[in-house]
Amino acid sequence: MKNDEPTVGRRVLLRTAVFLGIAAASGMLTGGEADPPAPGTPGSAGGPAPAAGPGNVGAAGAPGLNAATLPEKSYRLSPMTAESPARPPAAKPAVRTRPILELPPEARAGRAMVLTFDDGPDPRYTPAILDTLSRYGVRAMFFVCGEMATDNRDLLRRMASEGHVIGNHTWTHPLIPSLGRGALESEIGRTSEVVQQSVGEAPVWFRAPYGAWNRAAFEIGADLGMEPMAWTVDTLDWKEPGTASIVSRALDGAAPGAIVLNHDAGGNRSQSVQAVATYLPQLLAQGYRMTLPALPPR
Repeated sequence: MKNDEPTVGRRVLLRTAVFLGIAAASGMLTGGEADPPAPGTPGSAGGPAPAAGPGNVGAAGAPGLNAATLPEKSYRLSPMTAESPARPPAAKPAVRTRPILELPPEARAGRAMVLTFDDGPDPRYTPAILDTLSRYGVRAMFFVCGEMATDNRDLLRRMASEGHVIGNHTWTHPLIPSLGRGALESEIGRTSEVVQQSVGEAPVWFRAPYGAWNRAAFEIGADLGMEPMAWTVDTLDWKEPGTASIVSRALDGAAPGAIVLNHDAGGNRSQSVQAVATYLPQLLAQGYRMTLPALPPR
């Protein structure tokens, strides 16, 4: 039996060595974590991922594991959170050298015309004009002065709610060429602010008082996102020539593409109120269609 003792001892030592080798390989002797793979090797951050399939080493380094058997946080990648591309700013209109005087040819189909009113809103006259437009289902453009608009914001809101277009006519109706650039920027900018505060949108059309334009007016208007508009038919209602005279000028000047100038403030506009109520149904009976201009391509 003594001859067998060395053999038994050798077997015990061999089994112990095998056990220690297996324990070291599985991480039991190093706290349960194997050394991370070297960069550039399969499974490392900088190396190619191993091919999927049975028997491959999973994300936790254990043979035979795959995404279906691992905890979610072990294999699910975080979604990319790159910022969305910024929206490009709205294109500003080109700086023109002359205002728009009439509708473009393609907009004249159906004998289209545009009615415009300057200098308001005035609570003595504007509501009656709005009533007439509503009676005939017509929309118009109102070029407002800031000093009138700021005290009559309810009329601005009515204009907007009834589908009319609100344009910018400066704050105090000055002669533009007599102003310095800073003063003109204030006249135009403050009026746009009042309109935006009142109806939620800034004007996109601008008209110079007296039709007196200069380079600065075109530049400032364009910088604020507005197109310049003039007119082709002046009813001369601002002179208070009598209702019949205003009606005659509106009817005589009617033509496809025409832009008609009226006033709803800036003086006694009772003649203007009566004239609009008189000539509007006649224009409609003649087959003219009152419309609103589309912004030119930008």
